[in-house]
Amino acid sequence: MKILLVIELIALTAAAAWKHDWFALAAGVLIPAVALVRVLLAWKKERRTAIVDVAVVLESFLLLWQLTTSNRTLLDPVLFPTPEAVLRLFFRELKDMLHGMFSSLYLLGVAYALSLATAIPGGLVVGSSPRLRNAAEPFSKVLSAIPPIVYIPYAIALLPSFKAASIFVIWSGAFWPVFVSTIAGVVNIPETLLDSARMLHLGKRTFILRVLLPGAMPSILTGASLGLVFSFLLLTAAELIGATEGLGWYVKNFSDFADYARVVVGIIFIGIVITAVSAAFKRIEKRILRYKEAVQ
Repeated sequence: MKILLVIELIALTAAAAWKHDWFALAAGVLIPAVALVRVLLAWKKERRTAIVDVAVVLESFLLLWQLTTSNRTLLDPVLFPTPEAVLRLFFRELKDMLHGMFSSLYLLGVAYALSLATAIPGGLVVGSSPRLRNAAEPFSKVLSAIPPIVYIPYAIALLPSFKAASIFVIWSGAFWPVFVSTIAGVVNIPETLLDSARMLHLGKRTFILRVLLPGAMPSILTGASLGLVFSFLLLTAAELIGATEGLGWYVKNFSDFADYARVVVGIIFIGIVITAVSAAFKRIEKRILRYKEAVQ
């Protein structure tokens, strides 16, 4: 409750400093109210504490942002717009940003799905064969270390469209973390478990699907999480270079016109999208690994 009191004090200070009633209501009252509701709904004490701490940090950041940008002698108002201006633009530009989001998520979804569809089976097959593993190891070390962004010029030159080039570049960035993690997951499966499975004389397909895949799943999900991060980085990089729509293009387009208020709006929206996708991935990961919780 003491921390909640700190939040309210920050909110009151912000409302007095900003002198914009609707913005003070949105940032000074809405954030603590949402945090309070989530605290009341949270069962675990650690979760309640985390929610309150996040609200305090967010309130403090907004207050600092407003105080520094309202004083034109501290920061250039062209490069650093006020939070009020950004919030107004955010809702005004929401329709265009949602359109760009669907375009970006299409590229991301196709490329990421292709990376999983190729890296996981390939990793399971290579990981289950010492000979294949030894042959693939030097190539995977070299190729996985090459930044996929260097493929962009050739991808644009050789592939029929920008979308195809973007999908290839994103795929190349997500493929290697998943592939290498899958191989590592197979290698780390206890040998006693593999021997027991071999004694049952399982078919190759059944052995891979029923033994190798579940055993390597924690490692696969770790690589998939890392691949998702790389996919977002490469998606933005690809859209900055040659796209005509998408979230990365939105930021690049308005930065060319020195419209930094919309640049900040685009950055914030990208952060929201990444957070939402990452949260969805965490839920899927938790559901896949729910057997761990049952064992514990």
